[in-house]
Amino acid sequence: MIEKPADSQEERIAGSVERVTFHSEESGFSVLRLKVRGRREPVTVVGTAASPSPGEFMECVGSWHNDRTHGMQFKALQITPVQPTTLEGIERYLGSGLVKGLGPFFAKKMVKAFGDSVLDVIENQPERLREIPGIGEKRVALISASWTEQKAVRDIMLFLQTHGVGTARAWRIYRLYRERAIAMVSENPYRLSLDIEGIGFQTADTIAGSLGIERNSLIRAEAGIRHVLATMSLEGHCAVREDSLIEEASKLLGIDRPLIVEALATERSRGSVVAETIDGEACIFLATLHQAEKSLAAGIRRLKQGLLPWGFMDPHDILPWIEKETALELSPSQRSAVTLVLASKVSVITGGPGVGKTTLLKAILSVLRRDKVSVTLCAPTGRAAKRLTESTGIEAKTIHRLLEFDPKAFDFKRGRGNPLDTSFVVVDETSMVDVVLMQKLVAAVPDKAAIVFVGDVDQLPSVGPGAVLSDLISSGTIPTVTLTEIFRQAAESMIIVNAHRINQGLMPLKTEGDALSDFYFVPAGSADEINAKVMQLVTERIPKRFGLHPVRDIQVLTPMNRGGLGARSLNAELQQELNGNAEPKVSRFGSVFAPGDKVIQMVNNYDKDVFNGDIGVVESVNSEEGVLTVLFDRLLVEYPFGELDEVSLAYATSIHKSQGSEYPAVVIPLAMQHYTLLERNLVYTAVTRGKKLVVIVAEPKALHTAVQNCRSKLRMTGLVSRLKALDSQEWQNS
Repeated sequence: MIEKPADSQEERIAGSVERVTFHSEESGFSVLRLKVRGRREPVTVVGTAASPSPGEFMECVGSWHNDRTHGMQFKALQITPVQPTTLEGIERYLGSGLVKGLGPFFAKKMVKAFGDSVLDVIENQPERLREIPGIGEKRVALISASWTEQKAVRDIMLFLQTHGVGTARAWRIYRLYRERAIAMVSENPYRLSLDIEGIGFQTADTIAGSLGIERNSLIRAEAGIRHVLATMSLEGHCAVREDSLIEEASKLLGIDRPLIVEALATERSRGSVVAETIDGEACIFLATLHQAEKSLAAGIRRLKQGLLPWGFMDPHDILPWIEKETALELSPSQRSAVTLVLASKVSVITGGPGVGKTTLLKAILSVLRRDKVSVTLCAPTGRAAKRLTESTGIEAKTIHRLLEFDPKAFDFKRGRGNPLDTSFVVVDETSMVDVVLMQKLVAAVPDKAAIVFVGDVDQLPSVGPGAVLSDLISSGTIPTVTLTEIFRQAAESMIIVNAHRINQGLMPLKTEGDALSDFYFVPAGSADEINAKVMQLVTERIPKRFGLHPVRDIQVLTPMNRGGLGARSLNAELQQELNGNAEPKVSRFGSVFAPGDKVIQMVNNYDKDVFNGDIGVVESVNSEEGVLTVLFDRLLVEYPFGELDEVSLAYATSIHKSQGSEYPAVVIPLAMQHYTLLERNLVYTAVTRGKKLVVIVAEPKALHTAVQNCRSKLRMTGLVSRLKALDSQEWQNS
């Protein structure tokens, strides 16, 4: 239907979505093909919509424009999901997969049985659906619950659109706040930017302004301070210099410093932020991060005290036994390292690839198991835990599983009051662990136990705030083993040789001759050429020459998510090439998924037991039930279509997301368009993810820039000074 509002130059059109040509998850900008009554051809609608789906009925307010490239388009100022009015529209709507438990088959039967009153039946008399053969009690409950959810989400969308927000992230808001969503947002819209990933401060600020909150209000200034601190924590900082915080908040909000200073004082009095001096400078912490640092430092000090759980071990006894019983040949540095770790309640083992960290760990564990010492192994990700299990022969768990996360309490069952039953804890890939999670882990280690932190301090630091491994080493208070010697077998790998060269600021060696190598540098003259070569390598050259599977074995690792060489763009192209014909497809949150697609979990989901960075493959798409199933290793996980913002395509991922993982082959595109991210530890981390093959496809200048740049900003943390202070106090008390 097409009509022109009586008192406006704007027009109003309505119809069902035939195709979502484009949808941006960030901005909500969408290009839709709308089947409008009275028009033979679908209409192209351009505007902002919240998660549009094929089959959904939309009402659009806007005007017609003739685009030079794309022809006639309807530019919508507002796109609102509404219930369809025609029988055909109702059938398409119900069969679109938006309502769980319904697909085209039952949608047709329901429309035939109830006609244009079918929507009223679903809402007010759902028990009548059982009159249709094949619909039982379980399906009725599923349809009814999904319908209620859809209605609530629609109300939230309309509410947010009324207040000037084009895209609502309505599913996320609804899942968090449920029926209280509108009341919660009205009371304090700024909570959205803190509570819901993907909703930024600017969006919350827009809603606040529409709700009548003054630009110079104290509540807005307080929200600005929290936002700046939260943004800095996303960049890894635990604290911000007070002057910088005030300046950034003032600039962000466009209000004078005195009001920011007043708001900061209010936040301090509430206890949501804490002031402290770091290296002579006044700094501000979010209270949660301040407490995490304090607790972690106190936990390390607690564990350092007391006797070793295995007593004194004579190196003259244990070293010969290790070499005889395990057939491990230990170098002089490894022999010293074994002695140091077995003499320490808390210790650190660090070093790059091929320097024998695993051999050292196996030697230490062999002695402890000989003496019946209970050991516990853990790592931050499922893949890292699996690798640790394979290398040591002892089961390793993710830190979350080890600490027994309780989704209902949203906390770990293990802690100071319920410690782990163990005498020795190994934490692998420690560089990945942020200060909040490490504090929880250390709190759960019993007083009697010893702990060793293992990791490569030169890799990228944790995604979350803090620089735990680096700080432990820098404090000088923890016995530390730094392995540097590359062993003979490892030295035969060009991956390992070049990883160490990059870490030393040297360009990687090029492969000479026709013999197969495990490391290649493919030069390219532009971003477009890099893109073309990456596509050819993944889809043709590597599978053909090395016999590796393009989806299972090859991982593209890129510095960023956005842009032509970003993960999103590369994923769309690789999906089309490698799995484009797979059916059935589901389109949600700007992505299309089908069976066979490689996907990555983007957030921790404790209910489903999957965590940020886990990679799996789509097993099935059930449009009738509105559920997509992913196989992660051996774990099958179901996602209702409304939760598909938790996963993303993973043919290509950011280098940050690859931490703790290993892949048979990695392909790394580097261009000058990545300039702000081109740093040595980024490339070093990417290269060390490859097990059998690494291919860097780059503009030579981009690779050279990255290798030379080790000016990575130091993270602002207080852990080093806390560890030193507690160590000094311990020494004075002894």
